[in-house]
Amino acid sequence: MCGLAGEIRFDGVALDIAALERMTQHQTRRGPDSFGMVATPERGFGHRRLKIMDLTDAAQQPMVDPLLGLGVVFNGAIYNHADLRRELQAKGYVFYSHGDTEVLLKAYHAWGARFVERLNGMFAFALWSRDTGQVLLGRDRLGIKPLYYAEVPGGLRFASTLPALLAGGGIDTSIDPVGLHHYLSFHAVVPAPYTMLNGVRKLAPGTLMHIAPDGQRTETPYWSLSYARDAEAENRSFDDWKDILLDALRQSVRRRLVGDVPVGALLSGGVDSSLIVGLMVEAGVQGLRTYNVGFEDVGGEKGNEFEYADIVAQRFGTVHERIFVPEAQLLRRLPEAIRAMSEPMVSHDCIGFYLLSEAVSRHSKVVQSGQGADEVFGGYHWYPKLQDSTQPVPDYLEAFRDRDHGEYRRTVQDRYLTSDASAAFVDAQFAAPGAPDPVEKALRMDTTVMLVDDPVKRVDNMTMAFGLEARVPFLDHELVELAARIPARHKLAGGGKGILKEAARQVIPSAVIDRPKGYFPVPGLKYLQGDVLANVRDALCGRAARERGLFRQDYVDQLLADPGGHITPLRGSKLWQLGLLEQWLQTHVPA
Repeated sequence: MCGLAGEIRFDGVALDIAALERMTQHQTRRGPDSFGMVATPERGFGHRRLKIMDLTDAAQQPMVDPLLGLGVVFNGAIYNHADLRRELQAKGYVFYSHGDTEVLLKAYHAWGARFVERLNGMFAFALWSRDTGQVLLGRDRLGIKPLYYAEVPGGLRFASTLPALLAGGGIDTSIDPVGLHHYLSFHAVVPAPYTMLNGVRKLAPGTLMHIAPDGQRTETPYWSLSYARDAEAENRSFDDWKDILLDALRQSVRRRLVGDVPVGALLSGGVDSSLIVGLMVEAGVQGLRTYNVGFEDVGGEKGNEFEYADIVAQRFGTVHERIFVPEAQLLRRLPEAIRAMSEPMVSHDCIGFYLLSEAVSRHSKVVQSGQGADEVFGGYHWYPKLQDSTQPVPDYLEAFRDRDHGEYRRTVQDRYLTSDASAAFVDAQFAAPGAPDPVEKALRMDTTVMLVDDPVKRVDNMTMAFGLEARVPFLDHELVELAARIPARHKLAGGGKGILKEAARQVIPSAVIDRPKGYFPVPGLKYLQGDVLANVRDALCGRAARERGLFRQDYVDQLLADPGGHITPLRGSKLWQLGLLEQWLQTHVPA
């Protein structure tokens, strides 16, 4: 797990070494253990390393193989690298390191760009050929690892974080109206290739970008998720599917134990993280460290789930740590969490994950985490509403979208008006082949888009702010493909995630499974009052916001007049959404 950066020149002008170093060093917190750069006049690559696999300098990056004429910078973890290494050794390849990075070089040489189809893991990489001048950028299937890029005069830059690109300078930081429309529609989700800024784009998950020496770029998707199933899969019994699913989960968890440092777990007390802990112990992990964060109660809402996490920790004998965060610390540390965001994220648990990651990083460098189960196995309330829907796009938008296009037009200044980009996006996603059922249309989009640019991005940004690697077993691509073959009725059973809950019942206590569904509660930020409300008001009404002129003042005044009265269908605050965006812009893109 690391941070990478690079610049490729197409105009004969030497690359900007100083800019490359700034981009690389800006990611020191992602890779605190070592630093490296390689450069020619035409291209340069930088890397910050977090040592997880092969702790020696033999695995240092950028990694260059002079014999093959190839080099790579890489962020992520390849869980099946040992199997691939053995296969490549049988072909005659000789290895000088023991981690996963060198496997990428040999695999590309042996199998070409389609080598990515053999990888099981999370990854973003830049791989280059000395002799052809070609550069290949790639991102994992579920977008667990980020990769941003920006055109600059005569060249292209890329990095693991958006702020790293900004540190290089020369980037168009004006607001992209389409990115803004998505942000205000999908509670801060901005699907690839867009970001909030006109000058920065991100590579889509499951995609390769081929870059020729003359600057020609070609993007090639190498993976898609299909919900098509044969008659055998459709007719297989619930109990048979349950057993198949549990075996696949066991394999996914075992895969994510690979490495040269101990692997801990984030234990929220919910079904998903509890199941992961149980399977880790079942796989033989000794002295497993588990972590849970909680907050003060506010507005009658409980701020922690310590009791459920304690049940699991006691059941499996983990070394468990409760991390309690006072309300005053939330607001005091919020600016740090915003600095750690590659893109603005409105979910209240960002600050929770940020403070949790800080505490966890004192004892662990790698953890497994439960993100993705709700999207993959149908845990959200809008999926049952789509059963037998005759108009799935409007029904999905009604349940999911923060504001319709009419309200968007009342929210932003005239220069940011655009067409109804979010509705058009959902329409295109739902029309794509491979998911004929309305529920499965939503599951596919939530798994491959919404999950990528909300919870998964949130976990990457907040954990990597402290050099902590988070692995997500529910997003093993083979498990996700298996889940897509399970009929939707089995996922929606029992009020949602039925098949997963019944599989979990064979591993974890029923008290954790049968509890009311919980979320990562941060009530001190959810309820806009006191200092939290004052913070949002200052952000939206201060000089910087007025000069930027992003939102209509009458709309802002309307929200401020009733802070708790303007709530999205997913129970988020519209006022918080605007305030967070303005604070992110003031942090990363000062007017």
